[in-house]
Amino acid sequence: MKLSEIKSHLKNLKTISFELPDGSLVPNHFHVTEVGKVTKNFIDCGGTVRNEELVNFQLWNADDYDHRLHPEKLVHIIELSEKILAIPDLDIEVEYQGSTIGKFGLEFNGTNFVLTTKQTDCLAKDNCGIPEAKPKLTMASLQSGNSCDPNSGCC
Repeated sequence: MKLSEIKSHLKNLKTISFELPDGSLVPNHFHVTEVGKVTKNFIDCGGTVRNEELVNFQLWNADDYDHRLHPEKLVHIIELSEKILAIPDLDIEVEYQGSTIGKFGLEFNGTNFVLTTKQTDCLAKDNCGIPEAKPKLTMASLQSGNSCDPNSGCC
């Protein structure tokens, strides 16, 4: 999800809820403690220099049960961050504290903002000798005209 998308969704909401990948909700007394632009400059295992930029939101469970972050306040925080930090319309990554700090993608299901799992990956598979994944087929997807008939003697 990009910054423009979250702002658009927030403008139509009365409350904000974040849903974890397991379906549970982040406690509603959370705070967004940071909105920032993260730049990652790195070299992948194949020697290619790469540059990634994204917006980072940090969610924190506060012990402050009397205050709730309202949609208009989060829009204000985002717009202030865009202005002060010169943040373009980038993809959002969310940090949330579980047993350690987790990094999540972000989607919206019509009601809640959903924290989605992220995976590591090799960005230079061709240089590392990692073969491309072969497409998985089910037997039901094979057409009978192209398959071998057990009684034909070809098997």
